[in-house]
Amino acid sequence: MPQKPSKSHGWDRGRSACQTASLVLAVLLLSACQSFQSQPDPDTLDTNLHLQEPVELVVIEEDASPEDLWQRVRDGLQLQDELIGANPRIEQQRLWYVSNGKVISVAAERSEPYLYFIIEQLEANNMPLELALLPIIESSYNPYAYSRSHASGLWQFIPSTGRNFNLKQTQWYDGRRDVMASTQAAIRYLQRLNTMFNGDWLLSLAAYNAGEGTVMRAMERNQKRGLPTDYWNLQLPGETMNYVPKLLALSELLMSPKAYGVSFTPVANEPYFEVVELKQRVNLRKLASLSEITEDELKQLNPAFKKNITLDGPQALLVPVDKLEDFTLSLQSLDKQPASAWAQHTVRSGDNLWGIASRYSLSVSSLKELNNLRSNNLRIGQTLVVPDTGKPSSAQATSKAGKADKSHKRYTVKRGDNLWLIARNHGVSVKDIQRWNPSANKALKPGQLLTLYSR
Repeated sequence: MPQKPSKSHGWDRGRSACQTASLVLAVLLLSACQSFQSQPDPDTLDTNLHLQEPVELVVIEEDASPEDLWQRVRDGLQLQDELIGANPRIEQQRLWYVSNGKVISVAAERSEPYLYFIIEQLEANNMPLELALLPIIESSYNPYAYSRSHASGLWQFIPSTGRNFNLKQTQWYDGRRDVMASTQAAIRYLQRLNTMFNGDWLLSLAAYNAGEGTVMRAMERNQKRGLPTDYWNLQLPGETMNYVPKLLALSELLMSPKAYGVSFTPVANEPYFEVVELKQRVNLRKLASLSEITEDELKQLNPAFKKNITLDGPQALLVPVDKLEDFTLSLQSLDKQPASAWAQHTVRSGDNLWGIASRYSLSVSSLKELNNLRSNNLRIGQTLVVPDTGKPSSAQATSKAGKADKSHKRYTVKRGDNLWLIARNHGVSVKDIQRWNPSANKALKPGQLLTLYSR
């Protein structure tokens, strides 16, 4: 039988209903109050709210091309895992560079014409961009650098290694100083070493400095003694022991130059030079005189041409991008002067290819190539094209000096005279007398007149 509700239960139900009504009223009042007190500002609406007009989304693109090439190198560093803890060998080199900060700033400034091309080549071959710091160690970014071991160029190739990588070396052209050719050769060499040492860049760099044979023998010695064969545990020549730490120290300084008080002179992240093909061999000095580019700047980009003539090397020049148009016009003007880089040599009695080639610092094969000669035979009076370096040969200088001097005399040949005696008595050479007097190439006759110039 159901129980009769007590008075207390009825009171509870009444109190509950009252509370519910009060709560509903409070919510309504609060909502009304909020609606009255603040109206939303359309300019500050949250984007999640529904708006009458669509919101335009702004996409911020990250700049993938830094303005400074050194920042591009920082972005491509790959050997930072080797900066383990406080490595005393790296620390020693880092302290040296900090104490000699000008070494870095000077090399960085010199790198401007070459750095963009080097970085482009390294990136194209997926190689660590620390390698762009190697020319600081090797040559201080000076393409004319030459060492006691006869290494030359930005990457300091010795003659034999240069020839192994097709860097031609003659009296007129040295591929080890060719900016493009030597950089490509260095990349091929480093890639070969990296394959040889199973991808270990530190061993590869050590071998670049000391030779692969030296590094391999050091590894074999450690292996026989049960010692580790990584770079840090090898006994190598002193220069090589410091070589890799120098590179790692430089990369560490590059990451935080301000912290160490050094400066990598900024270099614009843009091509510095263009390759201009040549229709003929040219004289750099002559070409510079016809254009706005200075001779020094032209030589700095084309240091492989040892005597300023494009002989024995590629028939092309590197030209600053900002002077390309003017240079092209100057080149067109020069093309109308086919002998601009050359002089003429007239064959005389007694001349031969070997003598002429030697006089003009040419090989016989180069002299024959220049003059389209198919044999070694020459004829008197024949004209040969020879390089004009802007400096006359000793024979030309003597001839010009003699002709410029108006003090000359006529000598009558006496019985018993010969060229040697006449030359000795008048302080000239036999060749001088023969050059001044073509008839003197034959036997002298008493009464014969000779013209002699005073020296």
